[in-house]
Amino acid sequence: MRFRASLLAAFFALFALGVPSLHAVQPDEVLDDPALEARARALSAGLRCLVCQNQSIDDSDAPLAKDLRVLVRERLKAGDSDDEIIAFVVSRYGEFVLLKPRFTPHTWLLWLATPFVLLLAIVGILYGYIRRATTSAAPPDLTKSEQEQLDRLLDADAPKAADKP
Repeated sequence: MRFRASLLAAFFALFALGVPSLHAVQPDEVLDDPALEARARALSAGLRCLVCQNQSIDDSDAPLAKDLRVLVRERLKAGDSDDEIIAFVVSRYGEFVLLKPRFTPHTWLLWLATPFVLLLAIVGILYGYIRRATTSAAPPDLTKSEQEQLDRLLDADAPKAADKP
């Protein structure tokens, strides 16, 4: 049974590796020139779909993503460089359209503070875990009256020496 499960897992892994990534680019959008199409795909992979927000326009089926893909291809056919196309799209839609924000003065806080925020979060989680582990120590000692009551109860339940055969 274990052999079949591992064989099935290996089959699915090979199948997943062999399947090309699916793109939302429609056949009517594809450029005739393979070099321009490759540039269009590279640019589209770095631009965020403003509808989906966590997908590139190359992967999104949203109508706005299609419009952006067509816009990128039109600018490529017009002879614009990659930087000019990115600058044009950013001027229209803002820095948010870039999946990977640039390292500019207004994004320094994003780039530089993120590691420290993550470090503080990890330290806080560890501190809470250690504090919780140390506070769940042994219960407090019994008072003298509680100990005497416990001893009486234990003596009452203990078998007498005369009761033993």
